[in-house]
Amino acid sequence: MTDTPYSGPGVLLRIGELFLKRGNRHLFFQALLANVQRALKGRDDIRISHAMGRIYIEGASDEDLLRRLRWVFGLTSISPGIFCDPDIDVITPIAVDLARTHPGGPETRFRVAARRADKTFPLNSGQIGAHVGGQIHLATGFRVDLEQPDLSVGVEVGLKRTFIWARQLPGGGGLPVGTAGKVALLLSGGLDSPVAGHMLQKRGVELTGIYFHAAPYTSDGAKEKVIALARILAARQRRFQLLVVPFAPVQEALRDIVDPTWLVLLYRRAMVRIAEMIARGEGISCLATGESVGQVASQTLANIATVEDAAALLVLRPVIAMDKAEIIRIARDIDTYETSILPHDDCCTLFTPRHPQTRGRADLAQRYEARLPHLDQLLQTAAETAERILL
Repeated sequence: MTDTPYSGPGVLLRIGELFLKRGNRHLFFQALLANVQRALKGRDDIRISHAMGRIYIEGASDEDLLRRLRWVFGLTSISPGIFCDPDIDVITPIAVDLARTHPGGPETRFRVAARRADKTFPLNSGQIGAHVGGQIHLATGFRVDLEQPDLSVGVEVGLKRTFIWARQLPGGGGLPVGTAGKVALLLSGGLDSPVAGHMLQKRGVELTGIYFHAAPYTSDGAKEKVIALARILAARQRRFQLLVVPFAPVQEALRDIVDPTWLVLLYRRAMVRIAEMIARGEGISCLATGESVGQVASQTLANIATVEDAAALLVLRPVIAMDKAEIIRIARDIDTYETSILPHDDCCTLFTPRHPQTRGRADLAQRYEARLPHLDQLLQTAAETAERILL
């Protein structure tokens, strides 16, 4: 074991709003650190350290590593760069080389952002910036612009080493997953519910997924598609459990007692009740869906209120006021879009007419449900026989 500070490629991770949570600062930081370690699992070529409210990755700065870190929530930005000795004669040529990687020509405007934690370093922050900036200008012809630069070069002088960077990539923002409790997400194969799950994770929520599978009326491919979406969300948290609920018996029973135009509403009420049973068994006190007002014909305010009537637990709807273009943009960004648009069977359309009820009423829904005396037992059986998949 050597105490010699590491020199070579690395990454600087800047921390976000978790530091506003002063009373729980230590817990939030530890959760973030654990999530970074999880995201980089299998990368035996790197070492993770932290100092002065920053997290550092030593050993590599490649694109695979940066991709893994992109959706670690709690990070505001990510900078690949170089660790070196805290010596201005070592720092300067590295900074010049990094500046040269910028694709712009001589018209490029740049600035040097210097930060000196080691107050014994012979130059202060302003002097470091002036010296390094002058050498970059001489070597590249780039012009200094402190207000609107095309390129920022960072020099962070620590007690035993310096970190130099010339790229600043966006982090996931938000809060570390696992710091804001647990939510049961009703996950389908569409665009909306994975985006809803992503938005909750960004607020520190740990998800459990619940998928309603209508086999034999829907294919195994529909199930595999949802598992693929769940894996994307699972990569961002400590543990992700997907429960696959056998929903066809419930649908068959409802089909035989109600006006077909009401089936979608009664399906969704049944889903909420089953999800609540599962959530309570998992110690979860909140549900979430991908419902959005007007997104499909059945998602009117009246219908959403009718579904809400079946819920005893709080139901979160993160995308409730978003239009399709916004949801698609986020889905593309979080890598769920290509999977979500694959053809799949939707259990909510099983046995339903082209034009569903759009003016639901809770009292009428309750009357329909009362026609099925064993409905509660059907829902309980569905919850108890759900397949558990740990991702």
